Amino acid sequence: MLINKETFKQDFRKKLINMYAEDIEESSNSHKYFALASLIRDYASENWLKTNKKYTNNKEKQIYYFSMEFLIGRLLHSNLLNLGIMDICNEALTELNIDLDEIEEVENDAGLGNGGLGRLAACFLDSMASLGIAGHGNGIRYTYGLFEQQIIDGYQVEVSDNWLKKGNMWEVRKENKAVQIHFGGNVTTTMENGRLKFLEHDCETILAVPYDTPIIGYDNSTVNTLRLWSAEPLNKDFDFASFSRGEYSKATEYKALIESISQVLYPDDSRQEGKILRLKQQYFFVSAGLQSILRRYKKLKEPINNFHKYIAIHINDTHPSLAVAELMRLLIDEENLTWEDAWYITTNTIAYTNHTIMSEALEKWPIDMFKRLLPRIYMIVEEINRRLVNEVREKFKDENKVTAMSIIGNGQIRMAHLAIVGSHSVNGVAKLHTELLKYQELKNFNDFYPNKFNNKTNGITHRRWLLQANPKLSNLITESIGDHWIKEPDKLIELKPFSLDTSFREKFDKIKLENKIAFSNYAKATYGMDIDPNSIFDVQVKRLHAYKRQLLNLFNIMDLYRRLKENPNLDIIPRTFFFGAKAAPSYYLAKKNIKLINTVAYKINNDPQINGKIKVFFLPNYSVSLAEKIIPCAQVSEQISTATKEASGTGNMKLMMNGALTLATLDGANIEIRDAVGDGNIVIFGITKEQVLDYTKNHSYNSYEYYNNDFRIKLILDSLLNSSLGVSPNEFSDIHNSLLKNNDEYFVLRDFASYVEAQNKIDSLYRNRDNWSKSCIINVANSGIFSSDNTIKQYYEEIWK
Repeated sequence: MLINKETFKQDFRKKLINMYAEDIEESSNSHKYFALASLIRDYASENWLKTNKKYTNNKEKQIYYFSMEFLIGRLLHSNLLNLGIMDICNEALTELNIDLDEIEEVENDAGLGNGGLGRLAACFLDSMASLGIAGHGNGIRYTYGLFEQQIIDGYQVEVSDNWLKKGNMWEVRKENKAVQIHFGGNVTTTMENGRLKFLEHDCETILAVPYDTPIIGYDNSTVNTLRLWSAEPLNKDFDFASFSRGEYSKATEYKALIESISQVLYPDDSRQEGKILRLKQQYFFVSAGLQSILRRYKKLKEPINNFHKYIAIHINDTHPSLAVAELMRLLIDEENLTWEDAWYITTNTIAYTNHTIMSEALEKWPIDMFKRLLPRIYMIVEEINRRLVNEVREKFKDENKVTAMSIIGNGQIRMAHLAIVGSHSVNGVAKLHTELLKYQELKNFNDFYPNKFNNKTNGITHRRWLLQANPKLSNLITESIGDHWIKEPDKLIELKPFSLDTSFREKFDKIKLENKIAFSNYAKATYGMDIDPNSIFDVQVKRLHAYKRQLLNLFNIMDLYRRLKENPNLDIIPRTFFFGAKAAPSYYLAKKNIKLINTVAYKINNDPQINGKIKVFFLPNYSVSLAEKIIPCAQVSEQISTATKEASGTGNMKLMMNGALTLATLDGANIEIRDAVGDGNIVIFGITKEQVLDYTKNHSYNSYEYYNNDFRIKLILDSLLNSSLGVSPNEFSDIHNSLLKNNDEYFVLRDFASYVEAQNKIDSLYRNRDNWSKSCIINVANSGIFSSDNTIKQYYEEIWK
């Protein structure tokens, strides 16, 4: 982008005056941020318009990525980088006595996601724009994020994440592109021109209003779109009559009921109301997105039968699976196509990414609820299922397989089955995960559709997670191998010879220490934490779930603490353990784990006897912006999920890219990281896929064996039931029961000894700092293959054609 420093200063001053009637000297940091963000969006808008026109005029195939989450983080910094005006902006603001770092801190993280699923979607959008691919996002504009996590007396407390409180300068409301969404009502049929027509009556109709955010490609003129839908009443008039009668709540309750659809990410579905709201959310954004796509397609003046040649729709996990039935409805009811033609177009348009083999995440909806809320959609799902069942019966001659593969069964609708049947591609997100899908969990479908399943290992955008998050390391890399790695991440492999360069290793280590000092200062100012930057930074940051085994990490810490209490002079490298995680509000056991982590942290951090050799910190409200601070200073990357349970992981990729050594099980993409860096540059431990499957098949695991035969495990578990941790003896009884009475579903006790040994190996490896640095550099050098640029190229060529 062509702009100079003086022009930038003039434009910025003008923005402040136009928006707030203020001079720079009198404006707040908040006003400066909003003025700057507005200016950057203005700079991008011309290319945004040109990009959209180019796609339409050239009739380029458009990819639409449907996802319940887009964890995009803060956009100011990345937009400045991608537009190529970071240096100009920084210099201009410095001359105006403005600190860009302070301005960036004003921006809220967009409350549009929870974890890896949403961050992956954000990385994919960045890569599509940066590769010049016509790819856009489609989701929900949540008024509130998942929640803001506070830690009070060691417990997670959820408060509302009102991320839109001050507004969102990046989005553009497009009320003229709003569409109507229908819920409930009745369906009748009539004959029209010799064809059966389906008519919906007495529906609840709401408005879906799009808010568009520009997705700016790196160093090119491409600006794609993230379209997020907000639910609004069709009739926006205030109910003055009710208000005048004194019925104040009635005057506003209908509006609030409608707006609740786009109010909160993942409403609690432990009750019927929550289930209905979730289903409404999913149909809401799927229907809105498909109607919008169809309307835009018609501008091409192409026949509807060519829809799949110009449009690719990708559904990210099972949440948008209703796209299959809704596209069929639109093609049959609105476009008057036959079932056969509509089905051909639908299945050649839609592709599906499966993110899990865990049954609780493979959504199922009660038939009665589904049928009542979406009567026409239910009819279509029923017909899809009828045809599927007939085909399965014909091919396999096996009623057990018919039952297992049916979309409708046991009073429920299986959304993963609908997604598989209604798509032309089903991909897993790591080699092991895809293998488990094909040959274990979804074997029947793989046998039925032998060419449909494929693997696309997840990726991360190296521009945010290295170039933006770790500028000092990025500059060192560019000084050493040039800047071509920014557009061609595979070129990072050129760093590998520098692992043998003493001077490079010294610079590399210095940057890591500077990052650690910077984070220690931040943590002191923000949380009051006293952190030793010379200790090993051991980091486990991810969603709190039993299969991710934060508990295993903590049990090793408790054992290490016991050893230090017995011998305060124990020869260990000082270690600081960091946890960052949110537990779902209704996930009781996960929230208990957070309390346990904080209880242990308090005890250890306040014990002078151990001379500060280990410390434990739980980082509240883990987010993208917090990840950008902790990941560049991490030295040990904890990727310790039970084998077969983590589909891929992307935190593992971010941490290796920033020079952390991975401590891992053979699960998800950890396997591919090991294959890339070699056994000597990763620490592997724990149960294998084959052992997990054997235990599961033969029901041969007995957690009491480990409790009875390993005194360390016994001491740890017993401490959960006595007062040694300084809390009520019953505080952690549910954790104790989950491991013994409920037989330790994720094999924490089985892997404990192996994990302790792996942690001891980390201590040993760190003592040879030259070899440690070599391994860390080799990890960075091999991380380019995990860029989402590479992943998206595979999607683009092999799935979206």
